[in-house]
Amino acid sequence: MIILPAIDMRDGKCVRLYKGDFNKSEVVSESALETALSFKEAGAEFIHMVDLDGALEGKGVNYSIVSKIAEKVNIPVELGGGIRDIETIDFLISIGLSRVILGTAALNNPELVRNAVKKYEDKIAVGIDAKDGYVAVDGWINVSKVNYIDFAKEMESVGVKTIIFTDISKDGTLQGPNLKQLESIQQSVSCNIIASGGIKSIDDLKTINEMGIYGAITGKAIYSGNIDLKEAIEICK
Repeated sequence: MIILPAIDMRDGKCVRLYKGDFNKSEVVSESALETALSFKEAGAEFIHMVDLDGALEGKGVNYSIVSKIAEKVNIPVELGGGIRDIETIDFLISIGLSRVILGTAALNNPELVRNAVKKYEDKIAVGIDAKDGYVAVDGWINVSKVNYIDFAKEMESVGVKTIIFTDISKDGTLQGPNLKQLESIQQSVSCNIIASGGIKSIDDLKTINEMGIYGAITGKAIYSGNIDLKEAIEICK
């Protein structure tokens, strides 16, 4: 299982939210680039980034920082947050991103996902963020009536190979991931599943690894010192 340390950007800084609440954001680092370089030094094989401002505004906000990280860090980087059209995807791939994550756009515009997958294949991932089992969009502010499993199956049918699954109620809480929902989505589709939200310890990562999950995103647990990234990478290899 690969470990993807997370960098969530707001106003150009690294922050962590609590249950996706923008009013409960805490700055964990002033420099996203320095953070990314420290992740590389610890042995990270992939970095997960979210443009939180972009998710709220529906357009890219922190792309100058993203571009710098893709250029200087020299390991694969994936980005989500506010990516709503093929032109933005083209741009992000052109600056060196290895994977582009569609969330709100995937729900509202499945045709975009289909076209993007046709053009970029496994460089396109879909983020499924669930609240009480239903897909949330627009920076997690609005909750749809679409069940997360039904949505995962729809994304699989259009050719998506990687799904990032987050239970919003767990995100940033350090209360452990939603193993039940993770298991359900893992058993429902053949896509690579990346677990996100609530991971608090090496034991959580071991449990997810034993489930056969492809990857796990951890942010707050690294910043708080609960998880040593280097150790986590070595154990999950």
